[in-house]
Amino acid sequence: MRGMILAGTVLAVGVVGAAHAQAPASLTAEQIIANRQAGQALVGASFASMKHAIDTKSTDLKQFKPMAEAIARWMGVFPDLFPPGTEEGHKTKALPAIWSDRAGFDKDARNLVAEAQKLAQAADSNDPAAFAVAFQNTGKACGACHHDFRAK
Repeated sequence: MRGMILAGTVLAVGVVGAAHAQAPASLTAEQIIANRQAGQALVGASFASMKHAIDTKSTDLKQFKPMAEAIARWMGVFPDLFPPGTEEGHKTKALPAIWSDRAGFDKDARNLVAEAQKLAQAADSNDPAAFAVAFQNTGKACGACHHDFRAK
């Protein structure tokens, strides 16, 4: 059951990203915002699954490698989901700083990509201590972006 949930999460993250990448011009601002919110919800669910594994001292951490890789891929395309015209609507929590400090936003996204890739490596090692540290660092990278670019 858990494997099916993980596979579904990884697949859904890929689908959300692919939908935007294949047809960005055909999407409305509302659809773009909905896509980025859906992707971020899946990232949140992924983090919750990994946190549960850490808290329960799971010995099967390799299963999280595809999930961490999907987060890295998602964050690689995530900044593309903030074109001009998507600053408002669909209950977005995106702050204007995304558009006024695009370099900072892109830098935070790249940092999260790097940390998620390290998380994938730690999952593949099946080392609980390394996985916990990588998870914490990935969470900090995620939080750094939220601090400057997402309304509470």
